[in-house]
Amino acid sequence: MLAAEDGAQLQCCVTVEQLNSSGQAARRQVIRKASVILGRNEFQEIILRVQDGKVAHSYHLKEFTLFTKFASDGKCTVKLLPNNTQVLISNCPPDRLRLFLRTLSIKHQAGRSGKPLSHREKLRAALPRSFETISPLQQKDLQKVAELRSLTERTNKLPVAPAGSGRQVKRARSDCNFSPVKANPSKKPILSLQARKLNKEQAAVLSAVLSGKNVFFTGSAGTGKSFLLKRIMGSLPPKSTFATASTGVAACHIGGTTLHNFAGIGSGSAPLEQCIELAQRPGVLQHWTSCRHLIIDEISMVEAQFFDKLEAVARSVRRSMQPFGGIQLIICGDFLQLPPVSKGKEKANFCFQARSWRKVIQVNMELTEVQRQTDQNFISLLQAVRVGRVTEDVTDKLMKSAYRQIERDGILATRLCTHKDDVELTNEKKLQQLPGSVRIFEALDSDPVLVKTIDTHSPVIRLIQLKVGAQVMLAKNLDVGRGLVNGARGVVVAFETGKHGLPRVRFLCGVTEVLKPERWVFKSAGGIFLSRQQLPLKLAWAISIHKSQGMTLDCVEISLARVFESGQAYVALSRARSLEGLRVMDFNPHVVRADPDVLLFYKKLQKERLLMQASMDDFVCNNENA
Repeated sequence: MLAAEDGAQLQCCVTVEQLNSSGQAARRQVIRKASVILGRNEFQEIILRVQDGKVAHSYHLKEFTLFTKFASDGKCTVKLLPNNTQVLISNCPPDRLRLFLRTLSIKHQAGRSGKPLSHREKLRAALPRSFETISPLQQKDLQKVAELRSLTERTNKLPVAPAGSGRQVKRARSDCNFSPVKANPSKKPILSLQARKLNKEQAAVLSAVLSGKNVFFTGSAGTGKSFLLKRIMGSLPPKSTFATASTGVAACHIGGTTLHNFAGIGSGSAPLEQCIELAQRPGVLQHWTSCRHLIIDEISMVEAQFFDKLEAVARSVRRSMQPFGGIQLIICGDFLQLPPVSKGKEKANFCFQARSWRKVIQVNMELTEVQRQTDQNFISLLQAVRVGRVTEDVTDKLMKSAYRQIERDGILATRLCTHKDDVELTNEKKLQQLPGSVRIFEALDSDPVLVKTIDTHSPVIRLIQLKVGAQVMLAKNLDVGRGLVNGARGVVVAFETGKHGLPRVRFLCGVTEVLKPERWVFKSAGGIFLSRQQLPLKLAWAISIHKSQGMTLDCVEISLARVFESGQAYVALSRARSLEGLRVMDFNPHVVRADPDVLLFYKKLQKERLLMQASMDDFVCNNENA
């Protein structure tokens, strides 16, 4: 079997519509909490069964069309052609829905090779009625569909016999009544399952989340926290799940909004009564009351006082005395990375120091398997820097890196800077020094009036200025298999002729690509969806450490002379994929700092985890001896 997950069942909202001759809904039935099951009847035909807890409605899937444009939002439509009925699925966990659609598509195609039974043959068979849940996808299903496709393609390529030969070879006609995706008969379903599986630690976190627990999971840089967070989002119902992050860029990475936008209480510095009033405004209140699962990414930058204020507001507006008003919290981040922004001279408290933290968080979990870097020596170096421990060996390796030549193919190292002003000055100056004329690419924003809000969330700026020779960085995953990932480094080698003059970029991974505008969509305050369409590029002579969070860089130069926060040196160093692609200028061991409060917090977490593991081992041993 290819996947442990079952792609035959869904828990979601279902609307069944009977259509009249003009395609309008003549009758509609809405089932808020429905079970949708794929199965086979006594003749091994695929059946779609919809249950509302009492009655089961079965639909024969012989001739149908799938509309899957909004599958990523947990929605799709199955249109049954003979009886003019359509089944509308909504509020379904997107990953579950994708697996369900893939299972349906491949099972249907794999079963099309046999000759269907006629109505008379079915009556003669006199078999008792039955329904059995369809088996999960297996390798043989994929092989069968691949063989059928290959046969169809070969048949389609056969030439028509010349006139006078006495025979004619017709092209095979595909069954246009069925379309695996987007009502497009020519589009084929992907013949593979989940490309990247969760490791044991990630699977344990997902299991804890799906059990309904309030979970905080952490891990060093590159342990797959963002990847896991997206899988968690894909496993929860979209209507009641709100994805947030402490910063706009982090929120954009997970397709969510900022925590401040979701909460609707501004900075949270106002008195509690005033914050509750702000949260009760119509647009904001709807967020709070409809939310059942709240995801918060980059929790290290959320201040303790703000977290306590949110917890109190949640209980008040939801009229529930449960922690956080009964909302399930899924919190992610590494407190040994960037800390909360301090206000004035007072040091801001970390979120785990909030009064409500221990009351709210039920499960603490840590990811330890590093996936960004593969060199064990470099991983060990980063782990030492993470906890503020700089040995002679670490110092020696980082000092030697200052003389390393890491540029190649005209692609220069990206300098990571501690201050935003340094980044802008460096990029502007380097661009001006290049010969040739500047090409300006302007973004297409969904609402130009809200350009400041869009700027906060978007990873790309409104106006991008480029020249041939400009050092650039990809700002979006375009093709992971070819190395075109967020943070991939390249250089502009030419501009296409024509109206748009799109840039041709040669990347460090060896790929040369003409880049077209991409679209980013994000939620603003009040739940309004905003978007920006722009080239997925940013100038890359320099980038700030804050903006580099979540990125993997192949060719990076770091100056740590002006490091001013705990964890900042670690964040900068851990962006590098390898020690060979890293150059550290003016390294000073004293700038490597880890906050003592955070170290103590993690020490307690590890102790609790070891005690829990020991008690579980004792429990297992006692059961075996009994």
